[in-house]
Amino acid sequence: MSKHLSACTSILVGKDATIDGSTMIARNDDTFLPLTPQRFCVEPAVTNRKATWVSNQNGFTAPMPASGYRYSMTPNVEVDKEGVYAESGFNEKNVAMSATESVYGNERALAFDPLVKDGLAEDSLQSMVLPFIDSARDGVHYLGELIKKYGSPEGNGVLFSDKDEVWYMEIVTGHHWVAQRIPDDAYAVCANQVAIQDVDFNDQDNFMYSDGIQEFVSTNHLNTDKNGFNFRHIFGTDNEKDRHYNTPRVWFGQKYFNPEIKQSPTSSDLPFICRTNKKISVEDIEYVLGSHYNETEYDPLNSKNDDKKLKFRPISMNRTQNSHVLQIRNDVNENCSAIMWLCFGVPAFAPFVPFFGNANDTDASYSNTPVHLDDKSAYWMYRKLSMLVESHYAEFIQDDIDFLTDVKEKLRRHVDNSIKHAQQLNDDEVTEYLTAQNHVITAEMKNMTNKFSNRLIEKGLTLSKLTFNMDKNL
Repeated sequence: MSKHLSACTSILVGKDATIDGSTMIARNDDTFLPLTPQRFCVEPAVTNRKATWVSNQNGFTAPMPASGYRYSMTPNVEVDKEGVYAESGFNEKNVAMSATESVYGNERALAFDPLVKDGLAEDSLQSMVLPFIDSARDGVHYLGELIKKYGSPEGNGVLFSDKDEVWYMEIVTGHHWVAQRIPDDAYAVCANQVAIQDVDFNDQDNFMYSDGIQEFVSTNHLNTDKNGFNFRHIFGTDNEKDRHYNTPRVWFGQKYFNPEIKQSPTSSDLPFICRTNKKISVEDIEYVLGSHYNETEYDPLNSKNDDKKLKFRPISMNRTQNSHVLQIRNDVNENCSAIMWLCFGVPAFAPFVPFFGNANDTDASYSNTPVHLDDKSAYWMYRKLSMLVESHYAEFIQDDIDFLTDVKEKLRRHVDNSIKHAQQLNDDEVTEYLTAQNHVITAEMKNMTNKFSNRLIEKGLTLSKLTFNMDKNL
């Protein structure tokens, strides 16, 4: 499956660790190729349905429930070729889900519970779960039952949240998984390596797991530790690729949130659950998702000509096809509390645009993305901006930083003003109002982004190497 090869970086934050009491889950959805066009759309609620889901990627087949909630998603444009991959969004019960963070089980565990070729894979996972769950905890249970019945053809990390709880679930073999609740005062950064560590089987409030996992590990002699049940050690990998591709990204995220803690970017013992004295904001998460080892010797965009800047795989990449922060606020009415901050460009250079989850549709510039570059769609507009900035990085990066700073201020104000007005409306009016506000911000961002891109093009025309100093009178 082309979209599910060594991709993604995820961040999860509990409500007491955030600046405003929100829960937040976030992820860079990285694909195998630099261009895999995506859409942002809303699927309506359904009742009395009789349908069967069939994956065109691995043949996974399952009956769909008769009823399902309205939900938003960011699927592929070429569904017939690439699969659906709904990836991220909210349902109408204000449950957020992002799937998936690719993870890899080790050969010892897979020998005794191999992957199931036609099991529930990433291309089908979001669509098979999000419309049918009422809470984050319910999402873990619901998906766990599907894996028990159908098996999994790949390792997947799945993020769930509601207004109270944040959960991270890691499916590592054909049928075995563990999920851990992120403590309210904590955060976690995950990057393509099994992340969950010590599992407390007596703590049902904070851990869920597949049936028989303890017996499976014991019977097959999989526990490499003398004491305890370290899920990462038992089921995960710890190899040279991890130390160059995966752990450095976790290191940088933790370095940003906890600069006082000194760790190695190649450490195999970076903690899963972390705490910081800093209150984490949406902007903090956006920064990490858009980072490339900024202000370190490992930054591939630094001007030094040495091997260190290409040593580690960065968080933000040209194949990050969408980056999202799914925020659920606890300081406002529930009907306007779910906000999806969505970036369709390279997050190092493009803005995260806020969309209220309580909406009936999305603007045509998001829902109708063509396969090839055009002048109408949001996906291609932000990809163009990203390419422009990187093409003259030294000359354009400060302009881009200034643009993003200005945009963040405007977007914050837009969200605040929209919520204040929405809280004065009747419940049956809020959805239509917030849907309209999503269209308003789309139009404003299109205008601002196109003007900024045009400025960069004009500036770029003065940077041509096909020039020569000459007398202005000639």
